[in-house]
Amino acid sequence: MNSKDNSEIKNKDNTQSTGENQLANPKATKNKLKFDGKIKSLELEIQQEKDKFLRLFAEFENYKKRTSKERIELFKTAGQDVLVSLLPVLDDFDRALGQLAKLEDQSMFSGISLINNKLRDTLVSKGLEPFEVNIGDSFNADFHEAVTQIPASSDEMKGKIVDVLEKGYKLGEKIIRYPKVIIGQ
Repeated sequence: MNSKDNSEIKNKDNTQSTGENQLANPKATKNKLKFDGKIKSLELEIQQEKDKFLRLFAEFENYKKRTSKERIELFKTAGQDVLVSLLPVLDDFDRALGQLAKLEDQSMFSGISLINNKLRDTLVSKGLEPFEVNIGDSFNADFHEAVTQIPASSDEMKGKIVDVLEKGYKLGEKIIRYPKVIIGQ
């Protein structure tokens, strides 16, 4: 026999004797079971911590998305207070142009009309849009503010808009002033 074969036989004997020692030594078996139990509990603890980390990460990502969406919405409507305060000025321009159209002085009418158009164009560039409401449209409480009801001239006008008292306006997709209307009864 050569030396290689001898070392293989010795290794086999050592493994057999180690296995026999573990069976013969209950304390070693008990220690091995404790060690295996600790490994399993540590693996479970790692899994729980990993799960907590993933949940926290997902929650943080949702928070980032929500705040960026709110920030974008804030930028879109940042000038809302200023625009709302200018709406009565637009109403006054409409009334003034209505009265000036009745007069004979066309130069004054065209001058005021130019100023009105410039103001409206500036406000449109900032995102302000008129909310279109026509006489005869169906009344919708989600989009119109009913001031009063009057008897309808015909059955077709019942529940429909008879007159528009004040125009409505939107800033982007958000209605900042609902149109004030009169409804046929």
